[in-house]
Order: sequence, then C-alpha cells, then structure tokens
Amino acid sequence: MPQPLKQELFEGLLTNPPFTRSLGLSDTLILTGVARFDNEVYATLLDTKTMESQVVSQKPNREGWQLIGIGGDPALMHTWSAKIQIKGGEVAVIRYGKPPPKPKRPIGGGGGFGGGPGGSQAPLSPSEQAEAKQAAVNFREGFSSDGYPRQPPPETVEKLSRMSVEQREAINREMIGIRNRGMSMEERRRIYEDMVNRTSRGGR
Repeated sequence: MPQPLKQELFEGLLTNPPFTRSLGLSDTLILTGVARFDNEVYATLLDTKTMESQVVSQKPNREGWQLIGIGGDPALMHTWSAKIQIKGGEVAVIRYGKPPPKPKRPIGGGGGFGGGPGGSQAPLSPSEQAEAKQAAVNFREGFSSDGYPRQPPPETVEKLSRMSVEQREAINREMIGIRNRGMSMEERRRIYEDMVNRTSRGGR
C-alpha cells in the first residue's frame, strides 16, 4: 500500500511557491533598447538599483547571460520584452521600461551630452580610467561604451587615427560616464559618432 505523504515535505513549496516567486533579476532589470547588427540582435539592460547597463546577445556575455528571444511589436516600444537565460540555466523575461531620469546638470555646464564634454558626471573608478586609456591606444578594437557591438566601422577608425591618444582617451572617459548612467547602446553610438566627428574636425 502507498504510504501517505507527510505535510513537512511540502513546507518549502508552501513558503516559496514557484508560481508566485519572482526572479530577483527581473525585479530590478529593465529593457532599455534593442538593436540589430549583422543579422544579430542585441538587447540593452539596465539595473535600476545599481544603474549599471550591459548588452546581451545570442552569445553569452561576460556574466554568462544569453539572449533567448525578443517579444513585442517592433513599432511599439512599450510592448518590448527580452527573454534572458542567466548563468545556471534560469530564464527571466525582462520588459521594456523607461530609464530613471538622469541627474540634472548645473546651469552653464558648457554644452555636451548630459555628462559629455563640459558636463558633470561621477568620477571614474581606477579600472574605468584604465579602460579609457587602453581603448585610446587600441582604438581599432573598440570598447564597451562606444555603442558598437564589435569594432567601430572603418570610417570611424580613420577619424580616430587622426587624433592624439589624449583626445581619444578624453572621448572614452566621457563615454564611460554616459554608459554608467544607463544610456542605451543606440544612444551611445550616436553620441560617440558626433563626438568623434567634432574632434576630428577640431571642434572640441
């Protein structure tokens, strides 16, 4: 005869039911942008708690996160969602959310892109400063904040080659600060291209 099941076997499910449990990541992450490059899809996620942004694609990123799929109407941004598989196999659905408002810049900040040239931004960490310098030297390889999923296009590389290392490093520092505030990859790419164009023309 089958033995009756004991209630204590279900205590874990009763206190933490899988149907009502929310994945911790999806509580703080929002989807801020979706872009397609070379037939690959990239999604930009923002952690609203730490204000850190990262890009995920079909290839696992450095955190081991992988983009499984994109949902919603491409013409209606508020319907977008991204299905993300995190390291370990757990899957979370991250929905589009409007990024929190950026800190207001002081009046007379001198122009720029809200923390760009002449703007105000939080000081960079030593590792971020090193990243800006290394990317200025190895500018053909691109870096995490320029808005490109891989290397910058040849025309951008050509403009960068006409600048000094110091000029490239200054742009990189600005872009890392912009990245830290959660700006989407598409927005970062637009700002980066404009800064590169202005600097290559001697407009900074």
